[in-house]
Amino acid sequence: MKPSKGGIYKRFIKRPMDFILALVAIVILSPILLVVALLVRVKLGSPVLFKQKRPGLNETIFMMYKFRTMTDDRDEHGELLPDNVRLTRFGRLLRSTSLDELPELFNILKGDMSIVGPRPQLTRDMVFMTSQQRKRHCLLPGLTGWAQVNGRNFVTWEEKLSFDIEYLDNVTFLGDLKIIFMTVTMVFKRDGITAEGMDTAEDFGDYLLREKKITEDEYCIAMEEAKRIINYKTPVVNRQMRGKDHGQI
Repeated sequence: MKPSKGGIYKRFIKRPMDFILALVAIVILSPILLVVALLVRVKLGSPVLFKQKRPGLNETIFMMYKFRTMTDDRDEHGELLPDNVRLTRFGRLLRSTSLDELPELFNILKGDMSIVGPRPQLTRDMVFMTSQQRKRHCLLPGLTGWAQVNGRNFVTWEEKLSFDIEYLDNVTFLGDLKIIFMTVTMVFKRDGITAEGMDTAEDFGDYLLREKKITEDEYCIAMEEAKRIINYKTPVVNRQMRGKDHGQI
């Protein structure tokens, strides 16, 4: 992808195009949306939708929607069981086909997301990013993105975030069209759904801790920061903790 600021497309065309394409997709895919919703209700129970707060444009927290893929099974202490236990065979099918992502089309209609952009990561991932990596929030998060078509969950966190930053200077109509077509191809091939040996993607902080790039104290402090951020309704730009600047707090 050749560097470009996106110009007129990024400023005036991308958002209206997102709205129109999302609306058309919802109408065309409405039978699939209804069938998947019914199957989720039957196989996994209620609620059908999984809702989670994520940092969006300018790190403003928004509610992202997905189809539920896990049960609410808990241990004797009331704590949720590990992901690999709660993720059912049906849930894995939804994830491998990306059908669980379809409700995000409504996020696009609302203006919380774009069709193409950096994927909306967890707030507890954001607090471990450097100031450079957090520039990814200068754009609306996307249903798909440059990182997703370059390995999705098979690349390291550093590589994934590097692809997001690269996209910032490469927002063009042809570039977005290329990403959309590459995404469709990957969905049919079911490539890069999860990292090797893991049922779900590993959180950034857990990755940094496992690789000994941060200490347990740094990890705990950042996780507390993430909890505080989720309770704010205003943008959290520049609220990240001051400290070491190489992928952690």
